[in-house]
Amino acid sequence: IVVNCIVLGRAEAFASKNGVVASIADGLGMGIGFTISLTVLAAIREVFGAGTFYGINVMGPSFEPFTFMVSAPGAFVCLGIILCIMNMFGKAKDM
Repeated sequence: IVVNCIVLGRAEAFASKNGVVASIADGLGMGIGFTISLTVLAAIREVFGAGTFYGINVMGPSFEPFTFMVSAPGAFVCLGIILCIMNMFGKAKDM
C-alpha cells in the first residue's frame, strides 16, 4: 500500500508540471525502479531469513535462518542496511 502511494504521489506531482510523453517516461522509470528495489530487498530477506532462493537451499545445511529478516521489522532493518551501504559507496565515489 505504501509503495502504491509513493508511486501515485510521484506520478501526480510530475504529471502536473510536465507533458504527456515525459510523464509516461517518468512513470515507466519510477515503476521499474520500484520493482527492482523491492525485488532486491525481497531476495536479500529470503536468503538471510530462510536460507533459500527460489526454494533452492543456498546457505548450506549448517545455516541457521535469521527469522527476524522475514518479519515486517526485518524489512525495515534490511532497507536501512541497503541504504547505508549505498550511501557509503556514494560518498566513496565523491572522494
